[in-house]
Amino acid sequence: MTDIPDGETVEIKGSARLPYILKNTGGVYSCTCPAWRNQSIGIERRTCKHLRKYRGEQAEQERLGSALPARPETSANANTAPPLLLANTWTLENDLSGWWMSEKLDGVRAYWDGKQFLSRQGNLYHAPDWFCECLPSTPLDGELWLDRKAFQRTVSIVRRQDKSEHWREISFLIFDAPTLAQPFEERQAALADIVADCRAKHVQRLAQDQCRDIEHLRQELARIEGLGGEGLMLREPGSRYEVGRSSSLYKVKSFHDAEAQVLEHLAGEGRHRGRLGALAVQLPNGTQFSVGTGFSDAQRNNPPPVGSTITFRYQELSDRGVPRFPSFVRMRTDISNSPVAGSAKKTVKKAASKPDPQEASSTIISNTTKTMTRTFEFNDPKSAKFWEITTDHLICTVRFGKIDTAGQSQSKHFPDNEATQRHAEKLIAEKLRKGYVETK
Repeated sequence: MTDIPDGETVEIKGSARLPYILKNTGGVYSCTCPAWRNQSIGIERRTCKHLRKYRGEQAEQERLGSALPARPETSANANTAPPLLLANTWTLENDLSGWWMSEKLDGVRAYWDGKQFLSRQGNLYHAPDWFCECLPSTPLDGELWLDRKAFQRTVSIVRRQDKSEHWREISFLIFDAPTLAQPFEERQAALADIVADCRAKHVQRLAQDQCRDIEHLRQELARIEGLGGEGLMLREPGSRYEVGRSSSLYKVKSFHDAEAQVLEHLAGEGRHRGRLGALAVQLPNGTQFSVGTGFSDAQRNNPPPVGSTITFRYQELSDRGVPRFPSFVRMRTDISNSPVAGSAKKTVKKAASKPDPQEASSTIISNTTKTMTRTFEFNDPKSAKFWEITTDHLICTVRFGKIDTAGQSQSKHFPDNEATQRHAEKLIAEKLRKGYVETK
């Protein structure tokens, strides 16, 4: 069997112009092909023809067989999905002063039913006996958690069926007791007693802090995100535990502003038929995507022209550097816009004509600082690695991996060009200290 070492990537030729990237992260295998990305199941349960071709059919069957969590023992007609409270996304409309704040954990949601751990879908997590022995018969809602930015490693451990010693890396952080009828504050007091009785380092109650005002919320959000956390959860004081999505629980993440240049207008459908549906846009680094929300009716009837620059708001960047949940803010009128070659007469087109992100246009001229790219290499008897950094106004992207591979990339957004450059200089200095040498 040809396998991928933990933390490494390999390229494999597919039907697209560019090769697909296979990756192994703690036993969770992924592929950048659409067939792998678009599966509506957990990432640890996905496979595709490229993984099967590279690793072999038998290896993939063995991996998926050991990765699939078993169903708990129950009757055939029973609904085993646990009764969980789900959060709404905060959209700045509600005043959250006085609400209870806690960190939004980047782990695996787990429901302790008094005997076993269940996933949101009702699958069984095979926790070792020592992990469960101190837990009460009272159902608990919490998260199996390892560390910030360690989601895939967490999944690779808790999805195993061998009750391995890897579970010693995992903690159970409890944030509620679903079957207790008391208000939230009294349930938290009960959780404190449960954790005290448990006397186990891996069982903890998730800390709750009362939000004073919007400024306090912003400060705490910035602190958590600065530590690498996902965001915050806000719980209404005095609220009861409800099953399903509830307005008593909000998840809060930062939204960032950035600029992009309009490539073309995409036609609307439904009530927007005959006018703008979305803008196809491009970042200064060539990343293309569409912005379809945030427009007024007047703006849809008279959208920003092709070649103009818009400001948009987004929540975060995906692993491939694409803004998630982009929303239109305004058209920039205080800067001169660079024309898009051959597009002066483009108007509203069918949505099917959306640009292919793999065919980024080279005719767009950035209206910000020019792109800078520097490449470094590290060679010793055990390894040969490269590290490349690119800065493009508000975005700093690093690409790294073994020499002669595509490697992997990470992008980070900054409020201004000076902050981007400072971050880049810091990273370069760190690499030089580690023995990397710049290449031409």
